[in-house]
Amino acid sequence: MTNLLEAKGLHAAYGETRVLHGIDFAIRQGGVTALLGANGAGKTTTLRAICGLIRTRGEMTLDGKRIDGMATEDIVRLGVAHVPEGRGTFMELTVEENMRLGAYTRPAREATDDFEHMFDYFPRLKERYKQQAGTLSGGEQQMLAIVRALLLRPRLLLLDEPSFGLAPLIVQEIFRILGRIKEDAGVSILLVEQNAAIALEFAEDAYVLETGRIVMAGSSADISKDEGIRRSYLGY
Repeated sequence: MTNLLEAKGLHAAYGETRVLHGIDFAIRQGGVTALLGANGAGKTTTLRAICGLIRTRGEMTLDGKRIDGMATEDIVRLGVAHVPEGRGTFMELTVEENMRLGAYTRPAREATDDFEHMFDYFPRLKERYKQQAGTLSGGEQQMLAIVRALLLRPRLLLLDEPSFGLAPLIVQEIFRILGRIKEDAGVSILLVEQNAAIALEFAEDAYVLETGRIVMAGSSADISKDEGIRRSYLGY
């Protein structure tokens, strides 16, 4: 399996505060990669670095094309979609309006056809199509955030803490649907997730970050079996 995204010697900083210290990682085409670590390890910063949202140094390529230094909107056009922590839905807008914002780069008729496809995955959103996003449950808001990103028809989907604040049954449902989407659309996924157990079960590959440095990389199966890594870095 070829790599869709590769990062080499990636540094990232907020002003004078350096967060990532020259990390290397890769995301395989059509695969799921988990990025794990404690709070403050640099996981969210890594996603922001890929999107061009913060200052970086080093090399990043998407399907062989350099994207480091590119504007965020240009990276999005190349097929990178980001679901940020906290979901990022526009609470005052309806479900329909949020979805149309997600598809703003595409012809309206084409996007509308995709809406029905998204409702196959998330039927609850069809029931709430005209409802204000701020009145949805936390799980429904997360579903809406994922749908809005998928309407860009991304090649790479960046997910930041999709389980945060959700009941276990809702988390299971969301990951089950993400598995279907991965198989159907062939989208690659980089998953940042505090729930290491569910992340390692969902992903094929994983990296463990500690204070901006990768301390472990390998298959999810191998990392999940490493008791020292689990105790030291993953908290279970």
